Amino acid sequence: MILQQFDLTGKIAWVTGGTHGLGMAMAKALGQAGATVVVNGNSSREKLDQAVKYYEAEGIKAHGFMCDVTDQQQVRAEVATITQEIGPVDILVNNAGIIKRTPLVDMELADWQQVIDVDLTSPFIVSQAVVRGMIERREGKIINVCSMMSELGRQNVGAYAAAKGGLKMLTKNMATEWAKFNIQVNGIGPGYFATSQTAPLRVEGNAFNEFILNRTPAGKWGDPDELGGATVFLASRASDFVNGQILYVDGGILATIGKPHGEG
Repeated sequence: MILQQFDLTGKIAWVTGGTHGLGMAMAKALGQAGATVVVNGNSSREKLDQAVKYYEAEGIKAHGFMCDVTDQQQVRAEVATITQEIGPVDILVNNAGIIKRTPLVDMELADWQQVIDVDLTSPFIVSQAVVRGMIERREGKIINVCSMMSELGRQNVGAYAAAKGGLKMLTKNMATEWAKFNIQVNGIGPGYFATSQTAPLRVEGNAFNEFILNRTPAGKWGDPDELGGATVFLASRASDFVNGQILYVDGGILATIGKPHGEG
């Protein structure tokens, strides 16, 4: 049965930054498909515990660990702990990310480096730590959360775009090196979603809100749950011959040049 290929029962899925927003939506989808979910946080133990309680209330087996994904030693220690206490990681979602909205001409080097470290270097660090076990077992799924900024530029997000563009190519190179071990590495590129972080922008009369509604062929912001299907697909046996691809879930933004001025 084709639907059985999407079943994640018995799988362990680690979603970095899975304590809120789109990371939480993706982790929830994996859990609803049967996976045991592992999430990590770095800023607040309370926030991490609240996230675990949320998953458990949804009927999802969940575990939370404090870990800085830019610290190689902490990451390696967490992988060892997850493996020992829960089991080997079958599915890795590199979701942790930050953005700093600063014109490149004014950006401090420390801010640039922090964005690159979190958005590009941490997926390398975490994937390298996890993939060794996947290679031994000769199976695994890695999903890197890319962005439309993996394809397009935008004002004041140069560091983020550079990191996400690099993550697209890192995804392709991971797939190239690890496909022979029956490991699939793909990316998801979210469009603009209705989350708590975008709430201040999604008000009537806000220029950016109007821009997104007009720029998106679907004519709306995405619902975080609309990322679930793509996430489960790339984490499941249904995608066993899909490798090195970026699946954009963006309501059609990247498919169009946009509406002419005044067009309804």
